[in-house]
Amino acid sequence: LLLPRPRFTNYQATPPYFVAFLRPTGRGPIIDGMICPRCRVQLNRATTSQGVFFCCPHCNGRAVGMPVLRRVGSKECVQQLWMHAHEHEGASGAACPVCQRTMIEVEVPLVRGPLRLDVCTGCEFIWFDAREFEQFPPAKVGGPPQLPEKTREALALAEVQRIGAEAESSGGDQSGPDEAWEWIPGVLGLPVKENSPPLRNWPVVTWGLAAALVAIFFLTLGNLEAVIDELGLIPGQPWRHSGLTFVTNFFLHANFWHLLGNVYFLLVFGDNVEDDLGWWRYVVLLAFSAFVGDVLHVLGNLHGVAAHLPSIGASGGISGIVAYYALRFPQARLGILFRYWTYFRWVHLPAYTFLLLWFAMQFVYVLEQQAGIGNVAALAHLGGAAVGVAAWALWHARNRQQEIANVSRAEAAISD
Repeated sequence: LLLPRPRFTNYQATPPYFVAFLRPTGRGPIIDGMICPRCRVQLNRATTSQGVFFCCPHCNGRAVGMPVLRRVGSKECVQQLWMHAHEHEGASGAACPVCQRTMIEVEVPLVRGPLRLDVCTGCEFIWFDAREFEQFPPAKVGGPPQLPEKTREALALAEVQRIGAEAESSGGDQSGPDEAWEWIPGVLGLPVKENSPPLRNWPVVTWGLAAALVAIFFLTLGNLEAVIDELGLIPGQPWRHSGLTFVTNFFLHANFWHLLGNVYFLLVFGDNVEDDLGWWRYVVLLAFSAFVGDVLHVLGNLHGVAAHLPSIGASGGISGIVAYYALRFPQARLGILFRYWTYFRWVHLPAYTFLLLWFAMQFVYVLEQQAGIGNVAALAHLGGAAVGVAAWALWHARNRQQEIANVSRAEAAISD
């Protein structure tokens, strides 16, 4: 049996049911203390004049925090080590003593031969095997004065506690979310945001836009089909109403579930993106994502039945927000509830992994739409997401240039 094709194309964001086929990411247990990656025994904390170290009583290896290494090690070697680790230029190393993730093995070139160190960029810890720390080039004499010993110890302890709390909160176990209400979107097949950075400002634009979408839906509910026919974006007639339908289609939704999905994704991901970009850059990203998504949808449906069907929904623009969020906040994770009859299991994924799977599903929907068996405007989703990726790339390049400029200024100040 073939079901009749709907009268309009639905932009609704795709619920992540596909994660039912995924296995949760493997993570080691988070326990009190730090674990030696070689011997798998608990490390002992040692406070010295150089700082706080975490030493293995068996193999004499030690874990050193990046702040300590910057203070006692050669500035050039530390910068090179961190740059290669941050760019993932190295082989897979041992498990991190704190979060148990696989560290990156980075070579530090020395006169007597390369020194291979394991670096965790998330926890900012470096693992030194026995006698390797003594081989690391020391800092030049005459640097800035060190903090008092008690202050260094307190800061190191607070850092370890913070790292342990973050690693525990982003764990890959099967436990559910912290808040009871988050089970509701989980049951509906929607992702639950985990381990996101705290907001610095209230997301006025995000909540205001969500309120506008809800209000317009209920205002048009009594005559919805006529409004969609009049104000929806028709690929075969993109310039009707002087091109105004490129704007009006964003605010229209087919039904309550279409509205709920888009508003939920907007609120969940939009608040952090607005907080990161500022309100006017956020508006530009949202509007440009929606416009490019609409253009791609029009170009992909100039012929056939879809050329005469009005398309509606905000998820073209929201896709740009989701893509930017997933790339901008790599430490963020998403919890998704897999359910099969009475079996429930939470799957925890990094946000960027979710984005890759979402991209794959959109390509499947594109094929379905081209074959005439789908009603999801996947090309609009892909166009909006492409704008989000481009916005993140611009931010990353600008941030990288700023970091290089800051390092150059710091080196110039030190040399003076």
